[in-house]
Amino acid sequence: MTTAVVTGASSGIGKATARALAADGYRVVLAARRADKLAGIAEEFGGVAVTCDVTKPEDVARLAEAAGEDVAVLVNNAGGAFGLEPVAEAELDKWRAMYEVNVLGTVAVTTALLPALRANGGGTIVTVTSIAGDGAYEKGAGYCGVKAAERYASDALRLELNGEPIRICDLAPGLVESEGFSLVRFDGDEAKAKAVYEGVENPLTEEDVAECVRWVVSLPAHVNIDRMTVKPVAQAAPHKLHRGPLARG
Repeated sequence: MTTAVVTGASSGIGKATARALAADGYRVVLAARRADKLAGIAEEFGGVAVTCDVTKPEDVARLAEAAGEDVAVLVNNAGGAFGLEPVAEAELDKWRAMYEVNVLGTVAVTTALLPALRANGGGTIVTVTSIAGDGAYEKGAGYCGVKAAERYASDALRLELNGEPIRICDLAPGLVESEGFSLVRFDGDEAKAKAVYEGVENPLTEEDVAECVRWVVSLPAHVNIDRMTVKPVAQAAPHKLHRGPLARG
């Protein structure tokens, strides 16, 4: 059975993606830090749960071992935004933590699983970045910076692997009403987390993004989607979001 590996799979986009790929017939290896939640999701479809903090080399090595020698799909989804402060008030520990998980963690997992992708005779690496990587917005410098760095790592890898049958896709969602994302960003402040989506008609769902992953990996092997940007209709840019009903004729 063909193997797909999904990081950050205990909630949100990662969970939805793991379910979607399992429904398409993949043997899914799910990786995340929260072992209890991860195990329950894996049990739904016979997936393999691996407790893994992508910033810890020993955990990444264990993930690669569980994935096996042949991997067709890697979805780098583990990451997150921590804080929303102006640069002048930056909490640098949060910036370091974002860089560790979003950038270094993604690179560590990719490096560890490349041999298995090569052994499979090729495959697809999808890295879930963000439209935050397109440019800066107020109070978002830290997150914008790490998502841009994650994107450029993918872009460089595509160049470096040119000549090998491995596809590299940067999937950049806009506003996703995702389980836990904003709660983490605001240190569990439910009011602030809820306000992010207040008044927005139909923000993206986790399943919307998972469907994008499914499409990218389902294409003929010679077709590579370098970058996919997906936003709700109510969002024109990271800093341009319509709150209220959409105008209809």
